[in-house]
Amino acid sequence: MVNRREFLDGLAVGAAGLAIRANAKSYAQILGSNSRLNFAVIGLNSRGYAHLSALQANKDSACITHVCDVDSKTMDKFAAETKQAMGEAPATQKDFRKILEQKDVDAISIASPDHWHTPMAIAGLQAGKHVYVEKPCSHNPAEGALLVEAQKKYGKVVQMGTQQRSSPHTIEIIDKIHSGLIGRAYYAKAWYSNTRKTIGTGKPAPVPAQLDWDLWQGPAPRRPYTDNVQPYNWHWFRIYGTGEALNNGTHEVDVCRWALDVDYPQRVTATGGRYQFQDDWQFYDTLVTSFDYKDKMISWEGKSCQGMKFYNRDRGAAIMGTTGTVVVDRDGYEIYDLNGKKTSEFKTGKNTSSSDLRGADSMTDAHFKNFIAGIRSGEKLTAPIAVGNVSVTILQLSNIAWEVNRELALDTKDGKILRDTEAMKGWGREYEKGWAPHI
Repeated sequence: MVNRREFLDGLAVGAAGLAIRANAKSYAQILGSNSRLNFAVIGLNSRGYAHLSALQANKDSACITHVCDVDSKTMDKFAAETKQAMGEAPATQKDFRKILEQKDVDAISIASPDHWHTPMAIAGLQAGKHVYVEKPCSHNPAEGALLVEAQKKYGKVVQMGTQQRSSPHTIEIIDKIHSGLIGRAYYAKAWYSNTRKTIGTGKPAPVPAQLDWDLWQGPAPRRPYTDNVQPYNWHWFRIYGTGEALNNGTHEVDVCRWALDVDYPQRVTATGGRYQFQDDWQFYDTLVTSFDYKDKMISWEGKSCQGMKFYNRDRGAAIMGTTGTVVVDRDGYEIYDLNGKKTSEFKTGKNTSSSDLRGADSMTDAHFKNFIAGIRSGEKLTAPIAVGNVSVTILQLSNIAWEVNRELALDTKDGKILRDTEAMKGWGREYEKGWAPHI
């Protein structure tokens, strides 16, 4: 099998050369005002169905021509549902590299495991494709920085899947906060609560016949197959996943950063552990992390296995200022005065659950709509990769702070760790030979 480096080196000479010369507006002119964008959806479990739902909601301007997954049963099921939703059967392909060779594919949407996000996104850019990539956009800070650099180099549109950035009520309340609704906003607290079960102790097992385990691992160093990793529990193994802080914390910490209008902090601290169960889970199930700025602060409290709610919500963010507080989540917001008395609220009439692994909703529909408009007409993205990567990087830094068990001092220009060689080793990762992303 051709390895990733050989594939990209050849691909970059042709398609990527065209990508460099085409910006979003010129590409929109090539498409024509009545053309639909051809999408390939890659990674077809859980969140992939939200991509299908969102593209169905936008099928006047987009269609799904290809679907891709390394599990043939998952892929066949998804392809059948795509035909029912979109009216046309997509082509199926287990190797995403074959999809990138297709000249009629305009954009890829990536809902694969975390260790694939940046390598796959960069490969897509080098093949001349626009990219929608789920959060976290990378497995580690070095990858995120590389992806931002790749987007600038190849000139394509890249949106990260922090869909609350496209939520009308969230946009409205953030604008009001920026206009002084609660005075000077200076502290934002975010949280996530769930009741995840134990993943047990994995046992060596034969690779399922429908699964290409080698391709599933891709850029990650090779490990034998065990029975408690795929298709979801990879989140809790460091070689593939990024823990709950990136799996769910990215969403609310991104809202906090947006509300406070901040980027990289001066310091990061993180305290927590694996308390609920003793199993193969390699991250914390409980974490409290803080991001300290010159005159502001963000904190996130994650409880993967303890469902106690805050403000009667599984997840959300409380933005506190000199004259009041705003509590905002995916389902609305509440405004409180300085004494904690509620003064007004807005509800969408829906109830978001932390245990929903798909997350198909109107926010995701709007996020894809914005991505499509960014490609077709140059509309400003709500979550461009350069913005989304900041939220991802600071949470990856909280993982590093937890691992080394100490506060990290950061360079506020790029988030790099200062004066701590050991901690800085966590900035990147080891790759399977031939699979390291490069531009």
